[in-house]
Amino acid sequence: MKRIQFTAEDLARTRVATTIGVAAETFDSVRLLKDRDASLVFRRWQVSVRGRLGEQAGPLAALMPRRGPLIDATSLMGDTASIDEAVDNLMAAPRALLRLELGNLDFHPTHRSWARNLMDGDREARLEVAAALRACHSVTVAPYWSRVRSHLSEVRGAFVRTMADGGVEQLFTTLGGPLVRWRPPVLEVAHSHDADIHLNGRGLVIAPTMFSTPQIELLSSPLDPDRAPTLAIPALGHSSLDTALWEDVGQSTAQSLEDLLGRTRAAVLRATLGGCGTTELARRLHISPATASHHATVLRNARLVTTRQDGKAVLHTLTSLGIALLEQRSPLA
Repeated sequence: MKRIQFTAEDLARTRVATTIGVAAETFDSVRLLKDRDASLVFRRWQVSVRGRLGEQAGPLAALMPRRGPLIDATSLMGDTASIDEAVDNLMAAPRALLRLELGNLDFHPTHRSWARNLMDGDREARLEVAAALRACHSVTVAPYWSRVRSHLSEVRGAFVRTMADGGVEQLFTTLGGPLVRWRPPVLEVAHSHDADIHLNGRGLVIAPTMFSTPQIELLSSPLDPDRAPTLAIPALGHSSLDTALWEDVGQSTAQSLEDLLGRTRAAVLRATLGGCGTTELARRLHISPATASHHATVLRNARLVTTRQDGKAVLHTLTSLGIALLEQRSPLA
């Protein structure tokens, strides 16, 4: 049992997010792929994906010991929905953070030398993890991400409505079913490890997660004690047999989208999934910021993309119509 201690300031600073990050979802998807006792809701996904990961998954598998603590990919690579940003965060992660996250893992003897190099900040070892992350993401997450992201947004929206109707404490009473119990001022979370967690005014971030195990996890940044920890809540239960989530968007869809919009504009539409700024669009697609801005404007005028201010920059995200076009289905389906 984990007991999260709240003050009035913590309750005021509690908020909800859409995702724990694509890196963490990718790690969890690889782990889930090996779990033959996973919920039936993932069975179609497992059948579709299993066998498509080869040796390229090796570095990620090495970071997933069969027993003991697990790696916190959100801490290492952030909660970004962009796989490129996640890789950048991994490559820039401080050596001290690598040692904290990897030092207690029970590595297989054949991986210990490689793991020591990774903990010491070895660039080649990081590149191996980055390549494995991209390869696994392209197979286990990317083909389904638009639907997954949409579902996570719906779950977050339900959290927000509950908070709007009854406050944070009302959310706590309906969160996670029997795995979570609100005993003011303590939120009790069923867990294999016993611990008391004091938020000390930081508040709590509550985020749904798609591919995690049924166990609710508390994620925190060991090098940033002022940052609010994240409570990761599984978004799918055993009864949520929505197999439409696992319909793969194939190559024919991608080709017809390019025929309709043109290659670059279709690439901009795909890159905007999950949210992306103009500078990041330009970097990902190897085009100038002016060109990226032009294509985003055209897509916005067509109501496929919406743009909002995000600090000093802007953030482009897909509308429901944009997602429907990306998946080539009716927006009312």
